[in-house]
Amino acid sequence: MECNVPTDIVFSFSGLRRRGGGTADHADGWGLALYDGPSARAFLEPTACHDSPLARFLADNPIKTLLAIGHIRKKTRGKQSLANTHPFIRELWGKHWVFAHNGTVKSAKTLKLGKYQPIGDTDSERAYCHLLEGIRASFRDPPKPRELWEAVADIGGRIGRKGTFNFLMGDGRHLYARCATKLCYLIRKAPFGEARLQDDDVTIDFSAVTTPKDRVAVVSTVPLTTNEEWTQGEPGNLWVFDQGTLKATLPSA
Repeated sequence: MECNVPTDIVFSFSGLRRRGGGTADHADGWGLALYDGPSARAFLEPTACHDSPLARFLADNPIKTLLAIGHIRKKTRGKQSLANTHPFIRELWGKHWVFAHNGTVKSAKTLKLGKYQPIGDTDSERAYCHLLEGIRASFRDPPKPRELWEAVADIGGRIGRKGTFNFLMGDGRHLYARCATKLCYLIRKAPFGEARLQDDDVTIDFSAVTTPKDRVAVVSTVPLTTNEEWTQGEPGNLWVFDQGTLKATLPSA
């Protein structure tokens, strides 16, 4: 989720956590990272999300944020452990970068590493370390936004040639979303209406909890709601969101 005013992620997280071992079999770990300025606080567990007391606590005690990244894991590479639980966090240019991956990068071991090293043994974390090192090495100083977006798209595309590389990444301001096989998004904005979750018996009327200026972008592998219009991603493209708006769609193949 990425938005222009501090917003809680309770509604979307309620649907996502049901897929973590409830309505879907992604039960090998879960994580949620919430930004507060350049810093991100992360909640991680190497267990199923749908019946987690910690996940319920986050749903019952909402934290407002401009940018959040959540992940539920179905392991393909690497054991079920805290070190292998997404999202992963590293520092670059004085702020946290948060990353979550869906898919398998089969040739991840061939990706060269530099400053950033994996803590766990997943292809996902190694690919992330390679991606962030590529971004760092491309610029002496923090680049202009468009230059950064294009670098993320280019390096992400090169990694994507080695396997399935759907990912979400946040830099404290932007949300990057690369579609390799399946990804979708929606922008909630005025006039707001009712939304109904696909995985839980929960409905909310956003007109009662928003202002006309609010904008919220939500990205998911598959739609979280049944009565809203989601835009499907094209494989090999990268979306960049800022202030609840889709700022760019870039080739990343």
